[in-house]
Amino acid sequence: MKVIEYKDKENIKKQILNKKIVLVGGCFDILHYGHIKFLQNAKKYGDFLIIALESDKFIKIKKNKKPYHDIMERSFILSSISYVDLVIKLPYFKNSKDYYDLVSFIRPKIIAITQNDPFYDDKEKQAKLVNGEIKVVSPVINKFSSTKAISYAPFSCD
Repeated sequence: MKVIEYKDKENIKKQILNKKIVLVGGCFDILHYGHIKFLQNAKKYGDFLIIALESDKFIKIKKNKKPYHDIMERSFILSSISYVDLVIKLPYFKNSKDYYDLVSFIRPKIIAITQNDPFYDDKEKQAKLVNGEIKVVSPVINKFSSTKAISYAPFSCD
């Protein structure tokens, strides 16, 4: 099972036992080249790549937009990538404590981020909490933005 709800911690624990885990997080609403390169580079740092997939509510509230793909579609797309080992569908996390709890539970060796990650400080503290480390695995690729792709699309996909 490559897609699991965060609340199903027993099944998550079974899959991650004795693995060198790389954890990434995000919305991955419209998968693009930048996402693929990020995930591909992240996988190089461990033997088990986990994506903590943000909820639709997170996208609506934190990004102030309606998701293009709902969480079921996004998790299906991500789980079809051969080097992604597990997609954890997150509930809406209300505060940073929820993310600390997630990291404490998963205990990744690596938390992979992009250059200029706005949550770098929090993620660095989370990594230290579990004796892990932060790795910048790909630069920001401004050219590849899901938000920009949708807002500048010259056609409709009805």
